[in-house]
Amino acid sequence: MEELQKQEDEWKKKEDDLMKKEKLTPLNIDTICKEGKSKTIINKPEPRKVENLTEEEKVERLQKFTSENEKLIKKFGMMRKYDDSQEFLLQHPQLACEETANYLVIWCINLEVEEKHGLMNHVAHQAIVMQFILELAKSLELDPRSCIRAFFSRIKLAERQYTDAFNDELESFKDRVRRRAQVKLEEAMKQVEEEERQKRLGPGGLDPVEVFESLPSILQQCFEKKDIQLLQDAITKLPKEEAEYHIKRCVDSGLWVPDAKDAEKSTGGDDKDDGSDNEVYYELE
Repeated sequence: MEELQKQEDEWKKKEDDLMKKEKLTPLNIDTICKEGKSKTIINKPEPRKVENLTEEEKVERLQKFTSENEKLIKKFGMMRKYDDSQEFLLQHPQLACEETANYLVIWCINLEVEEKHGLMNHVAHQAIVMQFILELAKSLELDPRSCIRAFFSRIKLAERQYTDAFNDELESFKDRVRRRAQVKLEEAMKQVEEEERQKRLGPGGLDPVEVFESLPSILQQCFEKKDIQLLQDAITKLPKEEAEYHIKRCVDSGLWVPDAKDAEKSTGGDDKDDGSDNEVYYELE
């Protein structure tokens, strides 16, 4: 009996030591999980999807996405506080995508073209927020929607290196927007000038402004004064080939109308015609 009692005491002591040791062991994934009896469920982030779309498909997707989410994108673009932006994106996670970033970039350029510089600076900040979320997702090979919290957690920690990188990219982006807006304005001006030029083209397809600027000064003075007699005198002073060249260009541009009197008659103008207006032209023919 004494032998059994001794063994029981030893076992009890070992059990107490084991219980004490278990209480002192820190809890972690290895100590709280037992193989075959329990399991840990982890919500794994969505992997990043890579789609090879044609340019036409990208345009179609952007148009469809914009029509469905434009109001939400603009609302996000007008935000500034990180907490508000994070909460909004968590409520509308579909906005964490390339289409939103593209829309914000185009919006910024249009605002700069319209000389709404303050508003452009505001929207530019949100464009870089979206860009950083996309870059984080790309580096982690995750779906951008899975990186919303991660980005805002990091930016709100205000680590010097990270905030400096963010601010540097923001300033660079605004510079690029200004340059692109300037190019866009120049292109628009050129288009307007070309449209005006097309309207001016004479019957021979020449621009009267360009033709006038190419004329010798003696002929330019005639057209400026609208003096037919002065023009006739000036023509006779030029070599025949040069005179024919300039007069033909004047006719082709509409700067000189050889049958002006006939046109005037057809519209009920003065019937009197001495033919002096056409004399130079016909002689050159």
